[in-house]
Amino acid sequence: MQMSLTPTYFCNQDCFKTNYAAHNKIHKIAKQVMQAKAARASRDGITCDPNADINSRLSLPTWATEYNFTGNLRPALLSYKREIPASIRRPDYADDTYGASDSEQRDKANNNAIRVYGPKELDCEDGLRHACAMGREVLDAGGKALRPGVTTDEIDRVVHEACIERDVYPSPLNYYNFPKSVCTSVNEVICHGIPDYREIQDGDIVNIDVTTFNKGGYHGDLNETFLVGNVDEDGKKLIKTAFECLQNALAMVKPGTLYRDLGTKIHKTALAQGCSVNRTYCGHGIGSLFHTSPNVPHYNKNKVR
Repeated sequence: MQMSLTPTYFCNQDCFKTNYAAHNKIHKIAKQVMQAKAARASRDGITCDPNADINSRLSLPTWATEYNFTGNLRPALLSYKREIPASIRRPDYADDTYGASDSEQRDKANNNAIRVYGPKELDCEDGLRHACAMGREVLDAGGKALRPGVTTDEIDRVVHEACIERDVYPSPLNYYNFPKSVCTSVNEVICHGIPDYREIQDGDIVNIDVTTFNKGGYHGDLNETFLVGNVDEDGKKLIKTAFECLQNALAMVKPGTLYRDLGTKIHKTALAQGCSVNRTYCGHGIGSLFHTSPNVPHYNKNKVR
């Protein structure tokens, strides 16, 4: 599993002895490839070995040395990219050099309609509901691992292994070269935070954003924000307000509701609690594509239907 090689089975002991030399040669080549990747990573200014000293792991990535941060949070270095067994179905971007999804790009260029899924796609053995259920289980596993002193890289490991256990692919991995299997957004990070060697602190708020891709070809995308230890009143109010925004919008989800009206409800709920709404990111559709229509802005007076 560590080398991402397809499992090998031998019919009997004689078969094993006859083919052992070729089998061992493949393992040696795979090991050399892994070592070469590790050597390149150690010089990239972004990743380092998990056994490196704490000061090395917590050093700033090269891209961040001249970055103008707006808050106190700082990134640390990353662990190496985790591998997925070849037996698990992969989305089209999983092995692309740039992590590009051809299916999403074609859909964006040629399709203006919102896809409506029927019972066969939703409720079959590996349908959309199954993908979402797997995502919920994986998210729960990541949330249970959260505590002061744990790194977000450790959360990524837990999520990654939970996906493999359920025979699903972690959708973020290599999506437009995203290097990890989950997004972990701490404190002032809005979304899509990259797990690294920084340890979670008492009082942090941490959003874990999980998407799983099952062998039926569906993505199940969901997230949750957790309070770690003794969170201050402002942090608690923020989480409570965000949850109320979600619940109030969900109460409107029924045939005939306009997507833009969801944004109005979210915006008004946030403003009533003295909070604002981020306009850069929005909700999106899922299914056979990781990101697709409809877009769901979270603010009022938006132009979607």
